[in-house]
Amino acid sequence: MRASSLPLSRRQALAAFGTLALASRALLQAASQTRKAGFALQLYTLREPAKQDAAGTLKRAADMGWRYVQWSGMPQMPADKIRAALDAAGLKCIAAHVSIEAFETKFEQEVAFWKTVGALDVAPGGMMKDCTKDLAAWKRGCQRLDTLGARLRSVGMRLSFHNHQMEFEKFPEDARTKHEILMAETKPANLAAEIDIAWALAAGVDPVALIRKLKGRCPVVHAKDVLPSPDKKHKLVPLGQGAVKWADLFAAGRDAGIEWYVYEQDNGAGTPWDYTKASFDFLAKQKF
Repeated sequence: MRASSLPLSRRQALAAFGTLALASRALLQAASQTRKAGFALQLYTLREPAKQDAAGTLKRAADMGWRYVQWSGMPQMPADKIRAALDAAGLKCIAAHVSIEAFETKFEQEVAFWKTVGALDVAPGGMMKDCTKDLAAWKRGCQRLDTLGARLRSVGMRLSFHNHQMEFEKFPEDARTKHEILMAETKPANLAAEIDIAWALAAGVDPVALIRKLKGRCPVVHAKDVLPSPDKKHKLVPLGQGAVKWADLFAAGRDAGIEWYVYEQDNGAGTPWDYTKASFDFLAKQKF
């Protein structure tokens, strides 16, 4: 028997698997660095028409030109039904907003659900409610997110955190914003930042500087435009019609490694279809 055909020892096998894993990770990182960013539709934007006809809403979005979506705000459906509806419309789900508590209590089921849908990028819509009272509670929330992010990473998924305005406020005893604390208390490998561009701007934060600061840590961001107001009655508008400096932001995104710009608009003038179409037309002309 030739030496090359002898069975590997357990230690040799583990070493070989480790080498393969590192090589695969390096290839994926290289691919992400050269890949052009894509854009997708956050389905929360179309939540009202979806209440009446979810399948029809998906089909109409696809007919408009959208090819990728983030699942959120849609009627509750089994995972296989969601996937079937997406497939029928010609759409692919690249991300989803999820419940952290659901993943903490039934991890395997939630992983299976979202993998069936196709969403490997998942994010809560904000910090868990029982972790917002004070600094100590916030840090407990950070630890929970870090722990879950590590566990998701082990099954090929990625956890992000979606901000609103409140994350850029501060606790009395800490000079950092809540978002800065979150980023410091969690590992980049375990938790990414799903930056909501409009809410950062409305909070007085420069989203371009924020994205540059979080280079390599914001693969999926919410592309949202806003006309900020001193009285905090901020007006959400279609992309390109607000105060966001998109040319600067896209340049920062290229440097920071943004993979997906997910258009979202909570409300606006006209129907959801009106501002969704205007924003699609804007994104379709961009060079990311």
